[in-house]
Amino acid sequence: MFGRFPGILPNSLPLSSELSPETAFAREQKVSYRPDVDGLRAVAVLLVVLDHLHTRVTGGYVGVDVFFVISGYLISKVILAELDAGRFSVANFYERRIRRIFPALFVMLAGAAVLTYLLFVPSEIDDFARSMLAALVSGSNLLFWHQAGYFDTASAAKPLLHTWSLAVEEQFYIFFPLLLVVVHRSFPRQMRATICSIALVSFLLACFYIPHHATAAFFFAPLRAWELLLGAIVSQRYVPPLNSNWKRNCAAAIGLPLILLPALFYTARTSFPGLAALPPCAGAALLIAAGETGDSVIGRMLSWRPVVFIGLISYSLYLWHWPILVFQENSYFLISAPAGSKAVKVVVFFASLLVATLSWLLVEQPFRTGRMRLARGPLLRLAAVATTLLAMVGAFAVASHGFPARFPAQALAADRFTHFDSAAAFRENVCFIDPSVTFGSAFSNFNKDVCLADDPVRKHYLLIGDSHAAHLYPGLKSVFPEINLSQATVTSCKPFLDEPAGTVDYCVDMWKYIFGDYLLHHHVDAVLMSGRWDESDFPELGLTIEWLRAHGIPVILFGPVVEFDVPLPRLLAIALRDARPGMIDAHSSMQPAATDKRLAEVARDQWNVRYVSTFEDLCDKRADGGTKLRTKLGCPVYAARDVPLLFDSDHLTPAGSILFAKAMRELHQFP
Repeated sequence: MFGRFPGILPNSLPLSSELSPETAFAREQKVSYRPDVDGLRAVAVLLVVLDHLHTRVTGGYVGVDVFFVISGYLISKVILAELDAGRFSVANFYERRIRRIFPALFVMLAGAAVLTYLLFVPSEIDDFARSMLAALVSGSNLLFWHQAGYFDTASAAKPLLHTWSLAVEEQFYIFFPLLLVVVHRSFPRQMRATICSIALVSFLLACFYIPHHATAAFFFAPLRAWELLLGAIVSQRYVPPLNSNWKRNCAAAIGLPLILLPALFYTARTSFPGLAALPPCAGAALLIAAGETGDSVIGRMLSWRPVVFIGLISYSLYLWHWPILVFQENSYFLISAPAGSKAVKVVVFFASLLVATLSWLLVEQPFRTGRMRLARGPLLRLAAVATTLLAMVGAFAVASHGFPARFPAQALAADRFTHFDSAAAFRENVCFIDPSVTFGSAFSNFNKDVCLADDPVRKHYLLIGDSHAAHLYPGLKSVFPEINLSQATVTSCKPFLDEPAGTVDYCVDMWKYIFGDYLLHHHVDAVLMSGRWDESDFPELGLTIEWLRAHGIPVILFGPVVEFDVPLPRLLAIALRDARPGMIDAHSSMQPAATDKRLAEVARDQWNVRYVSTFEDLCDKRADGGTKLRTKLGCPVYAARDVPLLFDSDHLTPAGSILFAKAMRELHQFP
């Protein structure tokens, strides 16, 4: 799923000084330029970009962790060398951070703000403004941590989501230099023990948090600190130096695969960071350590000038690639092509390279070493003015709720569903388990007494599946009060008897309980199965249905729902603002309808189970949702007056769920 920035200082200062015997290496060290480190930055940023472009580099987010190690290495090397020389200044340190980070960041924020105003709907403008304010005070990670959840605003609608990592690093560097100063002055011989101990504690806490609160482990700076401290450990050679050529080549040959293999084989479902972050971080540390005492074959490859150039522009490339991708996928900003298409990937990639190069040439370089390099006073005043102006724009956008005056009333009514809270309708973390918004074992939040309550009078139906099962619950419960409807649903967990390898624990726990315990000891009149199906699911789905039928349990299978490549409420708001109803078809997906047709055939001809199709029930004149506006397949986009059928790109609103359930009753399909 996210990335970060290569926030480093110029690493060409010739620093040297004598240290205590405990840290003898630092007496002789010099902070010299290392092209292989720039090459490593290139690898890291390219992994992040390729991941965000939805390529086969599904674990490219490990590039963030590689950057953390690099940054910890370079900055700790500078700070500790200056401390030992007796000339470290906290003010100088933060001046360098401002000079390095803020000019390019301010330009990106200003550009993204203009595009957001032009292309986004009021709720998204309000969201952007809040995230811009958070970015200005290095608090983005805390904001996005607070917002995190399965049904929070989609990542593809958050142009500043990537700034979480800048915040993590800046928060770390608020305290890290101060810690080093205190230890260096008061306990100089304990520097090694202090750094290593904090790194170990941070790592162990991250590992602990992953199964209990993965979102906190991802966004919380103290749980990422060990990655930066690993770079500090390498910079001070607290591990044995690689003095021979064969050691350097072995370390580099091991280090690069430790980065690339996770990038290729990790996915969004990998429990990360924690223990899973150790291989790429260790790989980065090995590559950096290999270059400390000489070169290696891989080090020379990383020092190749085209690779080094990507490393030089990596900060700007990171800053710009994500907003460009967000605006393209939401508004066809660069080309008119479906999100995720090859054309979009190519155009966004090269546009990002171009803008990053311009940012490096016209912003980064002039402010760091060129004609725009200001003395400390003017630099701080300029940064204060820029921050104030952007903060005023952000505050005004929040106060006005996203400049809604430009939108007609019907568009604003649709936009209100952009932030629809589905927790009550889905019975979140009661009967619909969403581990991203809970602490502790996710399955332990499943309330069996409430969700699987017995009723000796009414027929008992059990609804199982992922969020595409949970969104059926409000309609079925409302329209069919004569049935006892139980619910066992889990975020992103399709109801399979045998979960594929790599399935997360909370999925395994739920379906092990349902199939291995509950259904063996409790009577149900039918199992209702729903999920966000695709054809690759058919084999596992067929095995599960076969097991249920073998145990005498009837099955009612629900097909896919209408989908769009952007949230339907924002799509309606923009289509109504611009009087362009054709936008709805341009963003509608044909894949669910094709899957529905194929699944209906298999359910009828092979599995012999009852099949209920959203497309057959809703995509005709029976259900107009209070409006004549429809997709080209005849599907309604409203469930009721001013109420969209979906609250995001593929989940029914409660009104949409009721509309579907009423169609089932009219067609005598259920119960």
